Amino acid sequence: MPQISKIEVFKFNVPLQAPVTIAIGTIEEARNILVKIHTTDGLYGTGEGAPFWMIVGETQATCYAAAHDLARLLIGRNPLDIEGCIAAMDKYLAANPTIKSAFDMALYDLAAKYANLPLYQFLGGQNRRIVTDETIYISTPEVMAADALKIKARGAEAIKVKLGTNATDDIRRIAAIREAIGQEIPIRTDANQGWDYVSAVKVLNTIADWNVEYCEQPVKHWDYANLARVRQYARVPVCADESLFSPQDAVKLVREQAVDYFNIKLSKSGGLRHARAINGIAEAAGVRCMIGCMSESRLGISANAHFASAFLNVAFYDLDSPFEHAQDPVVGGIRYQNHYEVIIPDTPGHGAEVDEAFLKTCEGFVIQ
Repeated sequence: MPQISKIEVFKFNVPLQAPVTIAIGTIEEARNILVKIHTTDGLYGTGEGAPFWMIVGETQATCYAAAHDLARLLIGRNPLDIEGCIAAMDKYLAANPTIKSAFDMALYDLAAKYANLPLYQFLGGQNRRIVTDETIYISTPEVMAADALKIKARGAEAIKVKLGTNATDDIRRIAAIREAIGQEIPIRTDANQGWDYVSAVKVLNTIADWNVEYCEQPVKHWDYANLARVRQYARVPVCADESLFSPQDAVKLVREQAVDYFNIKLSKSGGLRHARAINGIAEAAGVRCMIGCMSESRLGISANAHFASAFLNVAFYDLDSPFEHAQDPVVGGIRYQNHYEVIIPDTPGHGAEVDEAFLKTCEGFVIQ
């Protein structure tokens, strides 16, 4: 029986081309966390977590600190007992989904390598066609319209637009984008909790006829009652993001009939194990899912893409975070064809590694 013999943890910083702004804050660098789990057989798996602190309540520093304890907890365990390893982490430390997601991803990468299967096949699926949207971040209507024109010229099949400041300005933003690019390309909006109920309904009913596919998280993450009211009275479908971390959240959202769609993010759900449970609940309830991202490199995006490919209930794809990065430290993994089509490798595991020269520049520690 293999055992976990060594765990490496790194502060995995990836510079951005420019700061990105959403309704609840701005980030200037992807300050992620990287975990490599080694076994007595000489194999290893790699995982990445992206702690978007305004959403998950974790920072790189908290992830790095918690990783010491989680690594010690897993040393000597059977890496193929994914259920047992994740149950041990959940029992030891409440919440903290991002750092757990990095360990979870590394375990699944490792298990798929043991099976000599690409991760999507290990999860029971096939290599499907996946096309990501591209995100426009909050700025003036004129700047956002110009960004939309560039995205249209690159051949995007859908555009995601960040909103959530105030009703008047947000309506102006969508109006300017539509005037610039026409009606053909679907728009997916994301308010990141920025509106109250009244503003949400006002904006969404104003833009409903402008080929808007859905709106993510129009109200506060804890406000399930008004989330359900927005779904009832707005003419744009509603998608849960910050209201959905765990399978238990998924059950509550279904019970409250609060949303039309779920946005699953591995860094938010705690990894693939819990993401599978969330998708299963959604599928049973007739709720389709999207796969989203925080600020992962192509390594984390590779695992997200394998997950999306494996499960037919995942119908929308937002896997564009590497577009924002000024540097790509990843070798292998997914690649982008014609800018937006996500090509998933058929190599064992998720197929991505971090360039060793880059990794040597990262602060880290080893538990063995």
